[in-house]
Amino acid sequence: MIQGFIFDMDGTMVDNMMVHHRAWQLKLAENGLELTLEEVKASIHGINEEIIERLFGERFGPEDRRRIAWEKEAAYRDIFLPDLKLIEGLDNFLRAAHRLGIPMGIGTAAPRENVDFVLDNLGLRPLFRAVFDAKMVDKGKPDPEVFLKVAERLELKPENCLVFEDSPTGAEASRRAGMASVIVTTTHAPEEFARFDNVLRIISDFSALRPEDFMV
Repeated sequence: MIQGFIFDMDGTMVDNMMVHHRAWQLKLAENGLELTLEEVKASIHGINEEIIERLFGERFGPEDRRRIAWEKEAAYRDIFLPDLKLIEGLDNFLRAAHRLGIPMGIGTAAPRENVDFVLDNLGLRPLFRAVFDAKMVDKGKPDPEVFLKVAERLELKPENCLVFEDSPTGAEASRRAGMASVIVTTTHAPEEFARFDNVLRIISDFSALRPEDFMV
């Protein structure tokens, strides 16, 4: 039985992944790594410092990795602010779930500044009982750590949580956590999720969803 909802943020709550990809493309090029947007899309997943270490190896130490990550995220926020909004139908879905008393949390690989950027600019913070960002876990997705921590904070068993995600990496993290998923196709095609037996639905937005549809 589903008793609570856990949301990824980027690409799931806000359709911002192409903004992130462009910001990454520019920042990587500044540091000598020229990638196409398709190459960025394929290689950028997980926590920022892990991404930089994976792409550059030992070229940058921990301090430089943190600096590059911070500069990239600051650029992303500047670019995205004028267009910041929730994916279609999500505001109604969240507020309906909140009225029903359904526990909700966020488990994201985004840094805290980006989480605050979305939650505070859109007035969403009171709707969530648990929010875990990149700095609050030791391992990024597809490791299930972030989703398990959210479930624990919500005082729910993993099998009673439904995860909303947009990426195969996130779907894998929810599978490893023992949680069912709903996939939002903002960034990836439906066929990319064919191998996941924990995916209940694949949606383009939230406009046709009702929280009570999952609470039976």
